[in-house]
Amino acid sequence: MTAKTVQTLFIDGQWVPASNGGSRTIYCPADGSEVGIVSEATAEDTERAILAARRSFESGVWARRPAVERGDFLLQVADKLKARKDEFARAEALDTGKRLVEAEGDMDDIISAFRHFGKIADHYPGRLVDAGDPAVISRVVYEPVGVVGMITPWNFPLLQASWKIAPALAAGNSFVLKPAELTPHTALLMVEVLDDLGLPAGVANVVLGDGGVVGAPLSSHKEVDLVSFTGGLVTGRTIARSAAETVKDVALELGGKNPNIIFADADFEAAVDNALNAGFLDSGLVCSAGTRLIVQDSIAEKFVDELVRRAENIVMGGPFDEQAQTGPLISAEHRDKVTDYVNRGIEAGARLRVGGNWGGEEHRDGYFYSPTVLDQCTATNPAVIEEGFGPVITVETFSTEEEAIQIANDTDYGLAGAVWSSDSGVTNRVSRKLRHGTIWVNDYHPYLPQAEWGGFKQSGIGRELGVTGLEEYTVAKHIYENTEPAVSGWFPQKDAN
Repeated sequence: MTAKTVQTLFIDGQWVPASNGGSRTIYCPADGSEVGIVSEATAEDTERAILAARRSFESGVWARRPAVERGDFLLQVADKLKARKDEFARAEALDTGKRLVEAEGDMDDIISAFRHFGKIADHYPGRLVDAGDPAVISRVVYEPVGVVGMITPWNFPLLQASWKIAPALAAGNSFVLKPAELTPHTALLMVEVLDDLGLPAGVANVVLGDGGVVGAPLSSHKEVDLVSFTGGLVTGRTIARSAAETVKDVALELGGKNPNIIFADADFEAAVDNALNAGFLDSGLVCSAGTRLIVQDSIAEKFVDELVRRAENIVMGGPFDEQAQTGPLISAEHRDKVTDYVNRGIEAGARLRVGGNWGGEEHRDGYFYSPTVLDQCTATNPAVIEEGFGPVITVETFSTEEEAIQIANDTDYGLAGAVWSSDSGVTNRVSRKLRHGTIWVNDYHPYLPQAEWGGFKQSGIGRELGVTGLEEYTVAKHIYENTEPAVSGWFPQKDAN
């Protein structure tokens, strides 16, 4: 019997095993089948990766390469990803358990992100500042921030990594990526593409393993200039505290508790259909999921009844089940968290209308949780307050426009939200008053790589995508050049005699 291949770390341009020989077996959440074995890094491995990234950055081998060449490189990455789309999508589906069609959609978005940043890499060389003196040339230039630590989640493993890798490389940085320990395979495939295309050694590094061990140095190490994290609020706070010790830059995308407001005059069919998408797409494992359904009271009963009827018919299944419409959660531990979240919501007075179970005997091998609707919720219900991160929709009602805005903004989060109405005056007023980073009007979930993404309040710090998503990985420097130097005269010198 031959030993199974262990996929290794990528440090300083080399594929290397963990320093202590550790490994982790990855299982598919849909059926428990083995996906692969990967090296489990140590804190010392992360140290080596950070120092490799620092050496490559200081050498200028990538940072000083012309921006147009860096942009061209990202466009080549996009082409390679498109050519290997099926391979990447399958790997993502196996790691996460999500349906293959969803993973394929993620790959399209990943390719678009690399193309976006590839196209704009050379668009922001800086600007001239009028100093009011013809002898002075005053310039503001944008330089790479340096070494970037990237910590990414398990729900959209490669998509979230691409939102960091593409702008970081476009700006000229070196990086160390620590993907979620449960979903490592597409990160390894990505760095394989970067290496094959000739990215210099040390510019891209990947370490795998537990966040508390392998990821922690990325927020504390003095040789890391920026740590970019996507994930939960509790971990985000820990990273921010750790980063504060070295006063490094921090970019945090920490999820949300996202309102989906339905006015009585909204297109009923479209609003119900999109309420399902908002809450149950990707099993609700989406930071911007519309899990807070806020419906005008005059249509609430009819609307929720129809939502429940359709939710009952959603088919759960694994990545390659062509009949499936939604997949599993990521782990047994996470399923237990969702179960507890729903139970506490019911104990606090919510009415369970549909779901609230693990999906029956046919799903016993996977970590499934059925699409769930909790009706008659109030602002004090923990299911309304907390981010459940699963296929669970809570329902609240309102009477007036002002009440809808107040309910929607009554959260510590502020990532995304939506408003549905046939009255453009209503949608304009409400969308401007909602304190959330993305607002959809008569739609839910689409985003554009050209438009900034990020949240207000405790949903995070900074922005990804758009122009600002590139600026996050740069630092502004002012260069003031006097072409006619002269004595200032501020401190006149007496004659030595």
